[in-house]
Amino acid sequence: MSRKQIFLDHVGQTSEYSMCIEVSHAQGVYIYGHDGKRYLDFDSGISVSSLGHCHPHVVAAIHQQASSYLHTMVYGEHIQSPQLDYAIQLLSTLETDLDNVFYVTSGTEAVEAAMKLARKHTGRYEIVAAANAYHGSTLGSESLRSDILFTQHFVPAVPGIKHIRFNHIEDLTTIDHRTAAVIMEPVQAEAGIKTPHEGYLAAVQKRCNDVGALFILDEIQTGFGRTGYMFAHQKYNVTPDVLLISKAMGGGMPIGAVVARKNVMQALAKSPMLGHINTFGGHPVCVAAAHAALEVLRTTDIVSTVMEREEYVRSLLHHPKIKEVRSSGLMMAVELQDEKWVSTVVNACIEKGLLVDYFLFDPRSIRIAPPLIITKEQLADGVAIFLGVLNEVE
Repeated sequence: MSRKQIFLDHVGQTSEYSMCIEVSHAQGVYIYGHDGKRYLDFDSGISVSSLGHCHPHVVAAIHQQASSYLHTMVYGEHIQSPQLDYAIQLLSTLETDLDNVFYVTSGTEAVEAAMKLARKHTGRYEIVAAANAYHGSTLGSESLRSDILFTQHFVPAVPGIKHIRFNHIEDLTTIDHRTAAVIMEPVQAEAGIKTPHEGYLAAVQKRCNDVGALFILDEIQTGFGRTGYMFAHQKYNVTPDVLLISKAMGGGMPIGAVVARKNVMQALAKSPMLGHINTFGGHPVCVAAAHAALEVLRTTDIVSTVMEREEYVRSLLHHPKIKEVRSSGLMMAVELQDEKWVSTVVNACIEKGLLVDYFLFDPRSIRIAPPLIITKEQLADGVAIFLGVLNEVE
């Protein structure tokens, strides 16, 4: 049997249309196949590999921590230096009263923990989410989704979820004194990079404050420089009560976190205790990688050059088959004039060595989200492939 057939027969699949790229190794902004083919990564593993692949500072931190100790005890029971060091470094980048970090293993677990935190802290159970948002694939996170196509087989969902339209101020009356929390992305990623209108997020925050609900921002995709700021809420001038992070946090390692004020987070630890527990949250190797990744972002000009690269890519993305380009930093949606071209373009780009991707809730657009370390020359190479493919589409 071929390696591809073993993969298809014995490794669980998430769709019937896998890219089936056999990865040999990856370095910087490139992924290499066993056949020697090189792929320019314009996707970053859905915004995970913001520092590219195998960044030397991250790899060194992993090696160093792995030689000291791996797992010692479930999260929250042992004092581990990587957790302390990272918490101090992360909180110093926020410049807010957020002062407590709860480590988890993934973005969807961060969402689950935040939902539980909101209910326990407020004593309420209703949660308001935005339509066309994606917050993860566990049952609680799935319950926050407004679409029925992907969730129809998992009903009944977690009760008490209401949906409002992103950027519609008139919908904010749905948030009332029964609402435990509002959870939304500062930029709607899977909806095709929908950015907030001027003052919209501030209006949501004010409404939450007025009714005593927690304002939760899911920065799992937007965090760690992706939008041109360390965190998107800094770009859009709001401060959440609860911040959710993951993806690029670990520099390629699996980790996430819930960040809040200590007086809010304490709800998980008392009356009764063990409000949320996990085995591998805050795994020392993953946290060491996260610390190294954040250190790189803080001590270089990577984040400060993101918007310059955004404008450069936008200046190149002109073609009769392109209807619109939407972006916030280096998370971009290229909307085509005809939806039927999208799969053809994605597949042809991959065939020519350029990795781009789809959106869950925007079938007309193609995702571009390269590593933040990418050079202008590499961006030009990728865009040239993309435009060349558009020239060939009938």
